[in-house]
Amino acid sequence: MTQDLEHVKCMMIGSGPAGYTAAIYAARADLKPVLYTGLTEGGQLTQTTEVENYPGYPDGVLGPAMMEDFRRQAARFGTDIRGGYIGEVDLSIRPYKVTTDDGTAILCDSVIISTGASAKWLGLESEQRYNGRGVSACATCDGFFFRGQDVAIVGAGDTAAEEAIHLAKLCRKVYMLVRKGALRASRAMAHKLEATPNIEILFHTETKEVLGNDQGVTGVSVFNNLSHEVRTLEVTGFFVAIGHHPNTELFKGWITMDQTGYIQTVPGSSKTNIPGVFCCGDAQDPVYRQAITAAGSGCMAALDCERFLLGVEH
Repeated sequence: MTQDLEHVKCMMIGSGPAGYTAAIYAARADLKPVLYTGLTEGGQLTQTTEVENYPGYPDGVLGPAMMEDFRRQAARFGTDIRGGYIGEVDLSIRPYKVTTDDGTAILCDSVIISTGASAKWLGLESEQRYNGRGVSACATCDGFFFRGQDVAIVGAGDTAAEEAIHLAKLCRKVYMLVRKGALRASRAMAHKLEATPNIEILFHTETKEVLGNDQGVTGVSVFNNLSHEVRTLEVTGFFVAIGHHPNTELFKGWITMDQTGYIQTVPGSSKTNIPGVFCCGDAQDPVYRQAITAAGSGCMAALDCERFLLGVEH
C-alpha cells in the first residue's frame, strides 16, 4: 500500500556539482532533500586530478577532494545522502514513485534529475590506464596543463575542432586524428583548423595504443587505415572528443529529450515537461559541460523546485 511507502518532499537523483549544489539550496530551504548518489558518487570530477578553473580554489584542488567538499556542505545543511542508485521511475502521477537498486519504492512530491553525462571513449585499456594522467575527454578543462607541449586529439566533428583550436592556443603542436578521409565539422570550423599553423590533421588515422610510464602519457601509437603504416606520435597529452552520452536512459518514455538523449528543459529554467520534475547539470547540457555551469544549474533547479512546492511557480 502507498501509505506504507516512504514519502519525501524533494528527491535528487545523482550527485556531482549539480546534484550537491541543488541539495545545498534545497536543504537550506527546508525541503528536506534526499539524494541518491548514483554509481559514481561525486560524478565525473571524481575521475579527474587537478581542477584549477573552479572559483574559490586559488591553488587548485583535486577533483575528488572538491566533490567531498560539496558533499560535506550538502550534508551540513541536512541533506539525506544515500549510496546506491535509482533503477526505475514512475512519473505518471504525483507523488511520483522511484525505486532504488535494492527494490525500495519511495514517493516524491518533486524530483531533481542530476545524473550527468559520460564521455564516449575509444575502448582501449591503455586509454583508461592513463585517464587523468595525460588522457582527458575535456580540452577546455585540462588543456591548461599541457602548455607548450605536444598533444593529440581524436575526433572529426565541430566539438573536436573547437577543442583542437583551444589546445592550439596553449600547446606547441596539436595532432588531430581523424578516422575517415574527411572532417564531419562544418566548413567554417574546417577553415579555422586549416588556418591554425600548429594543428596537423591526420586523416585515415586510428589510435592503436596510448603509450606511457609511471609519470603519464609519453606518446600514442597510430595506424593509417589505408596504407596500414604504424607510427608513434611523441605527445604528452591525449584528448578524446568523440562525444558524450547523457545518463538519462532511466527517464526515457517520461521526459522529453533530444535525439541524443539530453533532457530538454524550458528555456531559462530547469523545468521539464512534467510538473515538479526538474533537471540540472550535464544531463541537460550538451554545450558547456563544466563544473561551474553544472553547479549554477543545480541552484536553478532547487529554486524552481522550491517555488513549485510553494505554489508560486513562475
